[in-house]
Amino acid sequence: MPTYVVTAPAGRLSGEQKARLAARITDIHCTLTGAPAYFAQVLFTDVTPGNYFLGGKPLKDDNIFVHGQIRAGRGPEIKEPLILQMMNATAEIAQTDPSHVQVYIVDVPARQIAEWGQLLPLPGEEAAWDASIPEHVKQRMKDLLT
Repeated sequence: MPTYVVTAPAGRLSGEQKARLAARITDIHCTLTGAPAYFAQVLFTDVTPGNYFLGGKPLKDDNIFVHGQIRAGRGPEIKEPLILQMMNATAEIAQTDPSHVQVYIVDVPARQIAEWGQLLPLPGEEAAWDASIPEHVKQRMKDLLT
């Protein structure tokens, strides 16, 4: 379920930087939350000139915005390192100062998300949820990791 949308001016991030950043965001999220990698989605939005505003004015400076939506139920002991590690990883990969990176994390209640053909489980009900997934869907999940 975790979905991270990385927004930057068109051409700001190369294809190689996007691939590295997607892998790093996935790794950070999964390491800190324990979620399997097949849940993590990273999307990139390239914004053409004149369509990215900061402070009500067209963007003139370097800026990269990472907006993450994650399943609700995690405390600040997970979210704060998640935010800081993603900010620093984005800055490193984009070769910019962390002050040019914004990271927002938004909680989404589990029962307001459907993935892999089912509503997501409430925190603590993951094992029962996993057991209810049909084998062909589980195989598709596993195939994403290879």
